[in-house]
Amino acid sequence: MQYLTTLALAIRVAIALATCTFFQPDEYFQGLEPAHFLVFGYGDLTWEWTSKPPIRSIIYPALNIPIYWLLKVFRLDGTSLLVAAPKVLHGLMAAGTDIWVRELSRKTLGQSYVPATSFLSLTSFFHALSLSRSMSNTLETTLTTIALCYYHWDSSVLPSRSQLRKFLLFVALACSVRVTSAITWAFLFPPLLLQLCQNRILLRAFITDTIFTACVTCCLLFTLDSAYNGVPTLTLLTFLRVNASSVSLFYGSAPWHYYLTQALPLLAGPALPFVLHGAYLAFMNGPRHLKLLLYAVVWTTAVFSCIGHKEWRFLHPLVPVMHLLAARSLLSLHDRASPRYNHRSTVLRIKRTHVVVLALLSLAPSLYVMRWHSSAQIEVLSHLRGLSDTELRSIGFLMPCHSTPAQSHLHRRIPVWRLTCEPPLHGEDLSTYQDETDIFFTDPAAFLSAQFPEHVDPAFQPWVDAPRRYMWPSHLVLFGALLREPGVEDVLRAKGYTEAWRGGNGVEEDPRRRAGVRVWHWTGVS
Repeated sequence: MQYLTTLALAIRVAIALATCTFFQPDEYFQGLEPAHFLVFGYGDLTWEWTSKPPIRSIIYPALNIPIYWLLKVFRLDGTSLLVAAPKVLHGLMAAGTDIWVRELSRKTLGQSYVPATSFLSLTSFFHALSLSRSMSNTLETTLTTIALCYYHWDSSVLPSRSQLRKFLLFVALACSVRVTSAITWAFLFPPLLLQLCQNRILLRAFITDTIFTACVTCCLLFTLDSAYNGVPTLTLLTFLRVNASSVSLFYGSAPWHYYLTQALPLLAGPALPFVLHGAYLAFMNGPRHLKLLLYAVVWTTAVFSCIGHKEWRFLHPLVPVMHLLAARSLLSLHDRASPRYNHRSTVLRIKRTHVVVLALLSLAPSLYVMRWHSSAQIEVLSHLRGLSDTELRSIGFLMPCHSTPAQSHLHRRIPVWRLTCEPPLHGEDLSTYQDETDIFFTDPAAFLSAQFPEHVDPAFQPWVDAPRRYMWPSHLVLFGALLREPGVEDVLRAKGYTEAWRGGNGVEEDPRRRAGVRVWHWTGVS
């Protein structure tokens, strides 16, 4: 099925290039921005990278470094390739999920289920939203899918040591990218060890290889991160230590049922009824390995549900398994309606009604989240990048922190400031702690009066040891909702600012981010 591989590559790269919307700050600040900073020497690094010790590993951002370096060497960093080239890379890596889920389907369900599984993966709403973006969860999804392909599913025979070594390699890579990937493997390792007990030589070899792989992985991560940070750093431990504290809750907490009532329905999308039906079939009369996959989903969801800070994307690596369960359901329903159909056929064995409904219900929301939802937060950077050097002298972002990309999309060596949102890293009381963004939106007009100088400096030079925290820039970027706050528009106009650009942003649940994105520039005329 070489054509399916080509189709997957084409679709994921096309989705990556067509996506012009904002989903998560980590897409930029934990992937592209550190790589841009390393190659070009300037950029926007968040507290995760500047804290002592840092809690993020350079391993995932490092994937973008060769691209930025080549653009710099060939002097193409001033072109649209600065944004497009990393998208192509992440689109190609995303296609790995579509390609390897077919192999996983063949090994766990059978060849006849491969077309249905591929169809579900390629038309998945959440894959369209997230899989081609530059986030560590998406690479974790691909690596987890590959590792599952090398897992030993056939209990009637013993695996080869070569297969098990490949399995350990991709488990190690997945855990290197996101250490929380170990939650899933903590469940799947014991059944594998029990199978290997049939052959003590193979069991000892597997345990030896596991220890060796873990040690080598930790040493490589330690070496890489220490070289990047200039001090001995093991980010696997610092990440777990910080996120086990109240710091993670600072970015939001959710009830225990969040993944059941919100995340899993969104991850499964229109295929949710078939995922549930497939889970029922697997539980009632499915083969051992399919039940094991189902229990892995339950286990991983349960463990993540015990963690206060929850996000949809944390369970993204489970989506390929959901597609296997849905494929089992769809073929069961098809065969029940067509009992004389050749069950060994490798064509798409899904009822035509189900194909149409799944495709249409996925296509419409996929297009919306790719092209329109929060699109102005990306479009505004294109507008600013297109301004001349004489016009664009400095930029200030009066937005909730990390509402737009930074230098990975702007790429201008000029003064840029943003409202900050550092968490309580020094033991402050989480219930009373306020970051700068919270303080600003409590009374924006008062903040502008207290933290900005009385007059605008037409030279827009950055200050050293300034009496106020911020300087007035040549261009201010803000959400339209800010202008509805008492006194804000009056202050801006009194300083000589006028609106120069605006962009629509679709439906927005956060009231601070409503009414689109605006750019106000200084004209000196009040």
